[in-house]
Amino acid sequence: MFQDLHVIDVHAHFPIRGDVTQSLRTREQGEIENPKVAERQAHRDAILERTRHQWRMAFDFPEPESEPRSSEEQAARWVAELDKYGLERIGFVTGRDNDELARVVQMYPDRFVGFAHHDITRPDAAEELERAVTTLGLKALKLLAPAIPVLINDRSLYPVWEACERLGIPVLCHFGMLGAAGGVSYHPNISPAVLEPVARDFPTVDFIIPHFGIQHVTDLLFLCWSCPNVNVDSSGSNQWVRWMPYNLTLDDLFRKFYETIGPERILFGSDSSWFPRGFALRYLQDQIRICRFMNMPHEHLQMIFGGNAARILDIPLGDIDARKAATVGDAN
Repeated sequence: MFQDLHVIDVHAHFPIRGDVTQSLRTREQGEIENPKVAERQAHRDAILERTRHQWRMAFDFPEPESEPRSSEEQAARWVAELDKYGLERIGFVTGRDNDELARVVQMYPDRFVGFAHHDITRPDAAEELERAVTTLGLKALKLLAPAIPVLINDRSLYPVWEACERLGIPVLCHFGMLGAAGGVSYHPNISPAVLEPVARDFPTVDFIIPHFGIQHVTDLLFLCWSCPNVNVDSSGSNQWVRWMPYNLTLDDLFRKFYETIGPERILFGSDSSWFPRGFALRYLQDQIRICRFMNMPHEHLQMIFGGNAARILDIPLGDIDARKAATVGDAN
């Protein structure tokens, strides 16, 4: 238990070679095979690395490892992180593909939760989602809206939403700028406002918009007003606030969403992924500090930092401590 809270991190990425988060800098996989495009990208990356380095220095984060590790080794490292910081569970929203992530989750099924994260424009996308949930045991769907080549409210994608409705699973969908410095900031699916027709048509499906909607805070607030099945997560450094044309802080975001949508629709996430950083503890510490200084009662803190994730993902809350206590009792 972290402080007096049962904490579930609803948003992390399992660090594995080939994960979708490692290929966000190129808009199409084929581009990297074109020597001229590769040369341009290398020049662009060299310039942007200064901004990325500044970000790592600001948060005192080490350089990511370059050597690949096995899934077994990475899973063991992540369980050690959860134990070290007193976290109950972690939700991995990506992990190369559905099969590999499901295999990772099965290594530690009482600590890991996996999200399906395949291309929903595939002809068999709904069938793959069904398989990912009913056969592989994944608990939700993760999407990167600015990486989807059609509008997310296009009727051709409705079989996927119907599958979510039928399976009773939530959808975590990223909007706003995508990737590190130099990533995507322009796309037809860049604003969460585009989700409104889908969220209205499928009111029993919980949608989770991460990072407080990034630069489209107003659009997300009104989407939440229109659709009570839309939730937000707090994941990541949220350093995007520096680029807003007006003063905005993480404190402001928590306060505005807390007083509009309430604690029942805010979920904690860290957006952790690579080692040797591991779990981004300072994100959790900063967010708990903000909420405590807002004088939130304990029950509201517990909703945000674990209870809402447990409810939406249909997983237990507090059973880790109970099992540890039982183990100690048996040893005695």
